[in-house]
Order: sequence, then C-alpha cells, then structure tokens
Amino acid sequence: MNALNEDELKLFVDSVRHYFRTTTAQEPQITSAFLGTGDVEGFEFNGIVSFSGSYNGQVIVSMPPRLLRELLVMQHETDLSDGNLLDAVGEIANTLGGNARKTLGPELLISVPVKLQGATGSRARVRRHPYVITLRWNHQPAVVCIDMDRKH
Repeated sequence: MNALNEDELKLFVDSVRHYFRTTTAQEPQITSAFLGTGDVEGFEFNGIVSFSGSYNGQVIVSMPPRLLRELLVMQHETDLSDGNLLDAVGEIANTLGGNARKTLGPELLISVPVKLQGATGSRARVRRHPYVITLRWNHQPAVVCIDMDRKH
C-alpha cells in the first residue's frame, strides 16, 4: 500500500471547498490539514464512504447538527429531523467520494454511504495516520478524515 501524494490529498481539500461554494455560495475556511495520530474527534453526525479498487480506505465527514440544519435550510428543506441530518451528511460524504472518482479514476469503487449518529471518535482503519481536514463554515466546525492508501 502506498500513501496518497500531495496532489491526491489536495483534491479532497478542493472538493470540500467546491461542495460548500456550489451548495451555499460561501466557501468554508479550512482551519487545518494534518496527519492524525489516533482517534479523530468528530461530531454527532457522520457520513462514511468506503473505497476499493485502485485505492483502499474511507472518507469520513463529521458535522454538528447546527451546521447540517443551516445547510438544509439554505436548500429550502423543512424536514430538520435527525434522520434528515443523517441523510445530508451521508450525501456530502457521497459527493466527496464521487468527486474523488473523477480525479482518481473509474477503477475507484465507492460504497453506499454509511450514516452514524453519535459524537464518538473515528479510528483509522487503513492508515496509522489518516489525513484530517478541519474547517469552519458559517461559524460552524466540521471534520473530513481521509483514510486511504493507493493499492499500486
């Protein structure tokens, strides 16, 4: 297994920026990007997409309920239930995965998003030190954890 290179990691930062810019017309502030050293502290709503094929691993999107509610309201959604917040964070993870496939190639297989509720830390499953992006959008924090390796 090979670690992702700088360009491959940058694609996720760019993808996060693009998602918010397209969805809300407001770019998020990337507050840090670093190699995690164990559990990554997340928020209450988590969307996870897993990758196989040319890459192996997962991307975890973790957001607090307030951020997700604000996103849904901006999209004229009236159902702000926990179930709909889970669907929203799963869709964001799925969108980031789809954007990755455009750059990393069609051999990248992406799972259906897994949605989890609970503010538990996320343990890296593939890499010892996953790449972590922290951000703020509309004064709300969020985390995207890229835990992937290239197979070749």
